[in-house]
Amino acid sequence: MGRASSATDLVAGQRAVVADGVSQRVRAYEGFTRQLLKGSIRGGQFVSQRELMLLLGMPLGAVREMIPRLEAAGLVQTVPQRGLQIAPVDLRLIRNAFQVRSMIEREAVLGFVRSASDAELAAIEASHLDILGRAHGQEDDAALLDDAQAVDWGLHDRMVDALGNDIISELYRVNTLRVRLIKLEHSVITPARLIPAMQEHLRFIAALRMRDAAAAVALLQDHIDSARNRVMNAPLEQIRGEWKPLGEPA
Repeated sequence: MGRASSATDLVAGQRAVVADGVSQRVRAYEGFTRQLLKGSIRGGQFVSQRELMLLLGMPLGAVREMIPRLEAAGLVQTVPQRGLQIAPVDLRLIRNAFQVRSMIEREAVLGFVRSASDAELAAIEASHLDILGRAHGQEDDAALLDDAQAVDWGLHDRMVDALGNDIISELYRVNTLRVRLIKLEHSVITPARLIPAMQEHLRFIAALRMRDAAAAVALLQDHIDSARNRVMNAPLEQIRGEWKPLGEPA
């Protein structure tokens, strides 16, 4: 009885170690994506494993186990004698990432226009109108740009997840990291662009509420093309010049 109990405890302990290792690897990956979206990690940047360990607050082993996942997703590459390089933002990455985004989201819209309830679409519309109302307000709103970005991305993520296909959702999440890395380098929501971006979404949401699939697909494609064209045509210095804290004179 004692031997059986010891064997059971040993197996349980081994499983706990494996689960903890997996958990740490997952937390390291999630931490990496958060740092990327915050702009702490930039396209083309070189980082060492130890720098990532400090940045993510994770053990070196978890960082090492995370790297193959990042490499498989095309988010980093190992460069001999240099370390890890975050995916550089170039024309090829922009073209490929936006093409994948368009393919997935067009399919997602065709499903979402049928499956989304009237109540959900009304709530989505209300969240956009709230952002617009705050944007037109006279008071400083330090959280406005972050909230607007969350509402913007949230709609796209929700449509894809509504397909109920875990493979597509995971593929989309990885590609979304590429798109958002591109946006951090070239095109972000600024005070000058917030209102037009929300208005584009509202026209698209109106088509969804009318259950007009053709119009929804066309408006979505216009929205994606607009985002891609801003990236292709606007130099980074111009974008940074537009970025001013709320309340600061333009």
